[in-house]
Formats: sequence, structure tokens, C-alpha cells
Amino acid sequence: MILSCSRRTDIPAFYSDWFFNRLREGFVLVRNPMNAGQVRRVSLLPADVDGIVFWTKDPAPMLDKLPRLGDYTYYFQLTLTPYGWDIEPHLPLKDGLADTFLRLADRIGAQRVIWRYDPIFLSDFMAHAYHAEQFDRLARRLAGYTEKCVISFLDLYRHIRSRTADLSVRPPDEPEMLSLAQNLAATARRCNMTVETCAEKIDLACRGIGHGRCVDDRLLSALSGRQIAVGKDKFQRDLCGCAASVDIGDYNTCGHLCAYCYANRSRDRVAENRRRHDDQSPLLIGRSDESPELPNETPS
Repeated sequence: MILSCSRRTDIPAFYSDWFFNRLREGFVLVRNPMNAGQVRRVSLLPADVDGIVFWTKDPAPMLDKLPRLGDYTYYFQLTLTPYGWDIEPHLPLKDGLADTFLRLADRIGAQRVIWRYDPIFLSDFMAHAYHAEQFDRLARRLAGYTEKCVISFLDLYRHIRSRTADLSVRPPDEPEMLSLAQNLAATARRCNMTVETCAEKIDLACRGIGHGRCVDDRLLSALSGRQIAVGKDKFQRDLCGCAASVDIGDYNTCGHLCAYCYANRSRDRVAENRRRHDDQSPLLIGRSDESPELPNETPS
């Protein structure tokens, strides 16, 4: 079983104490996001966990706790973009986040820190030249500290469209994607990085960019030195290449409140859920006596 921590929220940034409490207890309770009354128990014992994938924009709260992961195989996907506080209102200064990226890679190795430059979008103030310049600046800063960059293009879901209406943001069209991809791939090669896409229909192989697998059983196999064979995640979008995993996060819980975030519906719901969080609870949000519990999860 592979753990995803998490597509739904930033556990390293906001809930790392809770996460390590769950590791110590050996299990976590996870609500079904489509039915909050359904809760299942997931084992976190090292024997049951093939690997952990952390998704974060700010892993700083976890840096001093990394030795506690000694019994687990894991890697980080760390999003670092050039966007300002109008887009990412609650992130630290980007120079500080870049320093955190380097510190993390120094501790666990470049292979285990994947850079996410996503989502990519355009606006009146952010054209092709903006991304070319900013990607080059960040890639040179991170050179030697990561081996891979993952990109994706903005999906304008309805709730994202309403949040970004005043920002004039839009996804690039296909010719713009091809042009951007060519530029980003060339920059990445100069910095000894490969580039992959995340759940994108467009084929950028002609630009040297392949379709990626963010939850990557191949990488976890290489890191652990043993074969981890799991199928494709049938609960993700058809275009997603990820291996099957169990996500232990909850939607509407990420305090970054980024304008493009698909996982947060409203600030009020995020604020209420964060008030309900308890580091000692087996659930990320709320207490286990608030809803029935399903039988134990069978590791797979």
C-alpha cells in the first residue's frame, strides 16, 4: 500500500504533528470524501506501507522530524512557483521556500525531492516570457537539488473560475503549451533535470517531456530496493498516470488558500475545518466518535 499525503491538503505544512502522532499510533482513520459518514482504518505500520508520497508547498515544519521516517520509503513533491500573494496569499517569501527546498534535498537527496512548477497559467501580467524567465531563475537555483520537474496547466473548474475572475488568468492554448514546453524543457536540460506532465492530455514528447506518474511505484521501488507492483489508480482522472494509493487527507483543509486550488471550496469551510483539527485525533478533522467506522483497511 502506498500512502498519498496528500492530494487534498498540505500535511507537511499544516498537520505534521498530527501525521507523526498517527505513525506512532500505527494507524489513521480516513473519511470517504464522498460520504463523510464512512470512515475506514488504514494501517501505518512499516510492514504495511510500501511508500509515502508527500505533496507540499512548505515542508519546513517536517524538516526536524525526518529521522522519524527512518522505517519508511518516501519522497516529496514540492511545489515552487513564482506567483505572488495575489495568487498564493499565505505562502512564505519564495526565496525562503527555495532555501527550504535546498535544505530538504541536502537531508534526503535530490532523487527524493521532485519540483512541481504548476499549475501554469497566463494572464495580462504573466505571458510566455514571464514563465521563461522565472522558470530559468528557479531551475538554476534548484540545480543539483532535484532531478525532475513536474508541470501541469491550469484547470479552470467553476469554483476556481469565480476565485480568479479578477486576476484575468487563463490556461494556455495548445500552441502556447507547445511553445512553453519547448522553452521549459531546454532550460531543465541545462540544469540536469527531466520534465514530466501531470494528468495532461497534450503529448509533449516532441518537446522532450513525457507523461508523468506523481505517485510513482517505479521510484519507490528504486528507493526501497524492492519491487513495488501496484496498478493504476482507478479513482483518479483517466489522464492521471499515478499508481494506486490511499490518500489520508481531507478536502477544504489547506491553509495556503491558493487561488487556483481545486481542493478548497471556500475560506469559511477551511477555517471551520482547521478549528476542528486535533493533533491527537486519529482523524485529520474531527473526532472518531462523530461518525461510524468501517472495518480495518486491508493493505494491498
